[in-house]
Amino acid sequence: MAVYKRTYRPYAGPLTVHWSRFLVIPRYTFEELRKSRALILLFIIGCIGPLFFAVTIYLKHNLSLLGMLNVKAQDLITINARFFYNLLQTQSALGFFLAAFIGPGLISPDLTNNALPLYLARPFSRAEYILGKFSVLAIVFSLLTWVPGLLLFGLEAYFEGAGWTVDNLRIPVAIVASSVLWILVVSLLALALSAWVKWKPAAAGLLFGVFFVAAGFGGAINGVLRTSWGYLLNISHLMGTAWQALFGLTGLRRGGGPFSPMRSTEEIPLWCTWAVLFALCGFCLWMLTRKVRGAEVVR
Repeated sequence: MAVYKRTYRPYAGPLTVHWSRFLVIPRYTFEELRKSRALILLFIIGCIGPLFFAVTIYLKHNLSLLGMLNVKAQDLITINARFFYNLLQTQSALGFFLAAFIGPGLISPDLTNNALPLYLARPFSRAEYILGKFSVLAIVFSLLTWVPGLLLFGLEAYFEGAGWTVDNLRIPVAIVASSVLWILVVSLLALALSAWVKWKPAAAGLLFGVFFVAAGFGGAINGVLRTSWGYLLNISHLMGTAWQALFGLTGLRRGGGPFSPMRSTEEIPLWCTWAVLFALCGFCLWMLTRKVRGAEVVR
């Protein structure tokens, strides 16, 4: 429109609240994701685990039904911190495959098609862009981890009463903290790989490689040097160690996150576990800030 005609008028409609502008990205991303039948199938499979655990809780407190089945309540699984720890292990394993399915396609298309200048030319910062992409994975993983975990804890608290709830207040805190830790590590890693590897199958393969190949390399270090410091390369082992500390569990099979690796004969310090996990998150953020820019200089 020619400026000299003086018919141009700036937009005068309502503006989106600044703090919620990053939600524009997940809104349109979910519109695209819901068209994928494979993704919907994976998400439905992810809902089977909480349903199974809910049925277990219900059966344990339904004496009449247990009598019909000739099963004693004490013969069923005990509902304690280990019960919810196993729930998170199951859900995080399924969520890892969702991360490999969704994560590589979040940032790479924008970089391939030079769409970042269109985002950042608007009142939309790089931090909001990264937060918007991160929230896509965070919302999906939350529906698989801490949301069903808290619902199941509420169901058990309803049957057991206030006494059991007060005695086990550590469990919901551990559920949320463990889920948030897993969401941070896996989501940031998936986004960083998506930003640096523009071919989606290669980015998905690298995500599996970071978990499997690095874990195998760490196991080789442990075997050759007769040490346990190689577990610092095993993200699943580190995640499981942090989870068990949050739940107050000791002496369990080491592992967590997406998988359950081998038992460690020598324990690495807990502070090293937390330091490596947070260092990994910081490194992924640094990788994202290096790639998410309005302009790219090619030498």
